[in-house]
Amino acid sequence: MPSNDARTLLQTVVPTAAVGVIAAIVSGVLAGGKGALGAIVGTLVVIVFMGIGVVVLQRTAKQFPQLFQAMGLMLYTTQLLVLFIFVAAFKDTTLFNPRTFAASIVASTLVWVAAQARAHMKAKILYVEPEPSDPRKGEKTGPST
Repeated sequence: MPSNDARTLLQTVVPTAAVGVIAAIVSGVLAGGKGALGAIVGTLVVIVFMGIGVVVLQRTAKQFPQLFQAMGLMLYTTQLLVLFIFVAAFKDTTLFNPRTFAASIVASTLVWVAAQARAHMKAKILYVEPEPSDPRKGEKTGPST
């Protein structure tokens, strides 16, 4: 993964994890240990799914740049659908509090998307790759013979 992609991923994971910690503390106070566990699991699910999505999107961009935008839209739609399925699948669980799980998934997803948008806006990505300059192929400064 290029350093720019790793930097973008780091700039999205850190705020999402911070929101997860805050959600775990608030959920622990309001719903006890199971609430904190639900918030932690929800945040981890978002970080894993969204992180996998970034890696898949970057690989697609390298191999098929013409599919990048369509793949991005399809990927985000699929991720949101899978997260919705997770919330529906664990709505009756007794392992953790399902309400804090769902709330942390929503909060973490919103923070992830906002942080990713901010990271992309702040990134200085070249739109055109400049050709490397070769001093041997440069312009001649003297008279041509």
